[in-house]
Parts: sequence; structure tokens; C-alpha cells
Amino acid sequence: MTNLPIRDTIVSMKNNRALFLQGIKDGVPIALGYLAVSFSLGIPAAKAGLSPFQGFLASFLCNASAGEYAGFTMIAAQVSYWEMALATLIANARYFLMSCAESQRMAPDLKLRHRLLIGFDVTDEIFGISIAREGDIPPWYVYGAMAVAIPGWSVGTAIGIFAGEVLPARAVSALSVALFGMFFAIIIPPARKDKLIAGIILVCFTLSYLCSVLPVVCGLPEGTRTIILAVVISAAAALLFPRKTEDEPAPEEARREEAAP
Repeated sequence: MTNLPIRDTIVSMKNNRALFLQGIKDGVPIALGYLAVSFSLGIPAAKAGLSPFQGFLASFLCNASAGEYAGFTMIAAQVSYWEMALATLIANARYFLMSCAESQRMAPDLKLRHRLLIGFDVTDEIFGISIAREGDIPPWYVYGAMAVAIPGWSVGTAIGIFAGEVLPARAVSALSVALFGMFFAIIIPPARKDKLIAGIILVCFTLSYLCSVLPVVCGLPEGTRTIILAVVISAAAALLFPRKTEDEPAPEEARREEAAP
């Protein structure tokens, strides 16, 4: 009987090791993608004056492309700390929703330390492979994906900064276009599928340009303009065009149900 706890511990360790290795396997393609994308992110980081080590540390602690890009551009613009913190919070707000969805798939008795460690690196890609698994999300699987994804993202940023420091100015300018290509790759597919999203994107571009040239508004710091536009446009879109849940009937169906005896 005394050997049962030891045997259970050994079995648990073997299962955790298998899950960790599976997470590494599934995380390798993510890490390679992160390496390429974060290399482009290193260009604005270099323009902001960050060293390769500082860029590595920033990407290690903040594994988010939009949030880091907002932070680096605001560092270059020398905005205040509160503006940078608020803009980063808005840019990364979607991770709150991902965390809520992921927490519903965790075992009820999962300890707090595991929840905190998983929450440290809730990215789009790791969230996708984790939520796609059947049953509860095992923490050691997520740790395996994180073990390769975080270094890929951090090293890519450091390499991008190093390249920005040693390459000619024209080459750096050409490489900086790759980051805009990344954002276009993010927004174009959903815009092609949904006309509403395409319209909102056009509104964002138009208002962003107008705010940069209109009197009074153009005098505001760039970070403040970004925060105001992000909050106003997202709030207006949510109020004017709310998303219907799958169980919510269409307006025509609802009227039919009300009229039915």
C-alpha cells in the first residue's frame, strides 16, 4: 500500500512529460512564425532606441505584437507612462476574453500557480492549439508550447534590433514595411469575409488621418489620439452593430415567434 502514492507520482510525471513534449511539438511552428514576425517588430524597437537585450526582455515579458508595437512607437514618440500603459491595455484587451474562455476549459481543481503561469502567455496561437484539445486543458501541454514560443518571439525581436543597428538606413526602412504587411495580413482576411469589418477598418483609417491634420485634435499627443480613437470606434461599433449569439434568433424569426399563438 505504501508504494501506491509513489507509483501514482511516477505515472503523473510520465503523463506530464508526454504532454510537455507534445506541447513543444505543436509549438515549434508557432515559434518559427514568431521568429519572423518579431524580427519585423525589432525594427521599430531599434528606432525607439532599445538595445537587443532590452528588446529581448520586452518581448519575453510582453508576448504580444500589437501591444509591443504600440509600446515601441510610444517610446519613440516620448509619450507619458500612463498613455503607454493605457494604449497597451487597450491593444491587448482581447486577451481578457481569451483568458475567460480558456479558464472554462481548465480542471476545477487546477491550482492557482498553474492558472497564473498559463495566463502569462495567452497568445492567439497558443490559445488556438490549447482550446482545440478535447477535454480539460492540461497545463503541461501549454508549458511545452510556451517553452519554444517565448524564446522564438524574444530572440526574433533581439535579432531585428541588431539588424536595425547594423544595416543601412534604406534596408531598415524596407524591413519596417514587413510589419505593416503583418498587420494587413491580419485585417484583410476577416475584412474580405465580413463587409461590416471592412467598413470599420476604412473608418479607422479615415478618422486616424483626419485626426492627424484637423486643428486642435492634431495638437494632441499621438498616443492620446490612438487611445481616443480605439475607445470611440470600438464602442460605437459594439453599440451600433452588436454581435448576435448562435442561440439568439434573427429579428424576422423573433417576430414570427411572438406572433405565433
